Amino acid sequence: MQLVVLMGGLGTRLGDLTKAHPKSMMEVEGLPFFDYELFLLKRAGFNKLLFLTGYESDEIEEYYGDGSNAGVSISYCRDGEKLLGTGGAVRRAYDVLEDEFMLIYGDSFMDIDYSETLYRYERAKRNGATCLMTVMKNAGRFDKSNCIVKDGKLVLYDKENITPEMDYIDYGISIYQKKLFEDIPEGEAFDIARIQHEQSLKGNCAVHIVNNRFYEIGRPESLEEFRGYIRHRFYEAHPAVFLDRDGVINEIVFNEETELLDSPMSISEFKFLPFAEEAMDIISRKGYYIFVTTNQPAAAKGKTTLENLYDINTAFVGELAEMGIIINDVYMCPHHQQGHPRGEKFLIRECDCRKPKPGLIKKGLAAYNIDLVHSYMVGDSYTDILAGREAGLKTVFIGDLKCDVCARLKYNKPDLICKSLAQFARELTDLTGNYIEEEV
Repeated sequence: MQLVVLMGGLGTRLGDLTKAHPKSMMEVEGLPFFDYELFLLKRAGFNKLLFLTGYESDEIEEYYGDGSNAGVSISYCRDGEKLLGTGGAVRRAYDVLEDEFMLIYGDSFMDIDYSETLYRYERAKRNGATCLMTVMKNAGRFDKSNCIVKDGKLVLYDKENITPEMDYIDYGISIYQKKLFEDIPEGEAFDIARIQHEQSLKGNCAVHIVNNRFYEIGRPESLEEFRGYIRHRFYEAHPAVFLDRDGVINEIVFNEETELLDSPMSISEFKFLPFAEEAMDIISRKGYYIFVTTNQPAAAKGKTTLENLYDINTAFVGELAEMGIIINDVYMCPHHQQGHPRGEKFLIRECDCRKPKPGLIKKGLAAYNIDLVHSYMVGDSYTDILAGREAGLKTVFIGDLKCDVCARLKYNKPDLICKSLAQFARELTDLTGNYIEEEV
C-alpha cells in the first residue's frame, strides 16, 4: 500500500528549534527524527512513500532524495505558498494518490503491527468501510481523548466536541480511499479530522485498537522524552524475557468442537494463569523487556478468524498495561503449512516464524538492542526451547520435563526448569546481578 507522510507542519511550539529545520528533520542521537519511524516502516514492508511537504521542504528532499539510499521509493508533493492543513495537503496530492493509501504524521513515532492495520482494513472494507483509524485507550494521558469505541467498533470521532464518554484517542495512523477527497475543491484548507468525523457518523470508519504508546515531538519536553526513549531502546543494550503464551501466561482451554485442549479462541476464553500477572510485574521491575512469542495457527486451520486472534492479544496486553505492566511487543505466528479449507488461505504456507524456528524471537532482536547473554526464552514446549537456543538465548522450561520432551530436545536440557512463571520470576536476577527474592 502507498504510504503518505504529512511533513508540512511549521513546528511553532518548538520555538527556535524549528527555525532552521522542519520537525521531521530534528536531530535525535545523530539522526533526523523521521529516520526512526522510517526504520519501523521498512521493517513492516512499506516501500512506496509520498511525502507531503511544506516548510523547509528543500532540506527534506535533499536528505531523502528519491529514497534509493534508504531502500525505498519516495516522491513528493509540496503545499505551495498557502498552508492547506492536513486534509488540504492530501487533496492537493490527489493526482498522485493511489486508490487506497495509509497516512501517517512525519513528527510521530508509532510502533505498531502495521500488518494488523492492513488486515483489519481489508476485512472491514468487505462490509462497506471506506477508511480506518488507529486508536489507543488514553483516558486523558497524552492529550484530550476524542473517540468513543464500543465492542471494538468506532462509534464516534470528534476532536472538536469532547464528551466524557470519550476514552480513546486518535493514534495517528489512518487508511483512506482516495474517493473520499474527490468532491473537495482543490486549494481548500481543512483538517483531515473532518473526513474521519464524517465517516465515523456514517459507520464507515473501521478501527484498529493499539496498545504501544506513540511519541510525538511537537513540544520541547516531548522531544526530550523521545530522545531518552531512543537512547534506551536503540543505543543501550538491555536484557529481555521472551515468553510463550498458552500454558505459560494463560490457561489452555477445552475446545468442545474438537474435544481437545486448545488455545483460547475468543477474549472471553482467555484467563491468566494464577500469579502470571504478578510474575510479569516482577520481571518488568527487575529491568527486563518482556516480549510474547506465540504460535497461533487457529485461523489457518479454520477454527476462528485472525481478527479474533488479534483481539485476544490486544485485550490481554491492554489489561496488563492498566496494571502498569508493559509488554513491549507480541510476536505471533498465525501460519500453518497444511491449514484447512475453511482457514484464511493467505495464512496457509511455510514460514520462518513458526516455532521451533527462531523467527519470532529475531523480530524482537532486530527491533530492540537486546543483551543476548542475559536474556531468556521461557516456554512449556520443546519448540520454545529449540527456538530460544537457536536465537542464542538462555532457555527456561515451564512444567515437568517429561521423557518425550527430552527426546525432542536430543536430551540437551534447558538452562532452567521451573514449575511456573512465578517461580522463574522469583529466581530471576536483577540487572545488577543481585538475587532478589519476591513474594508471589
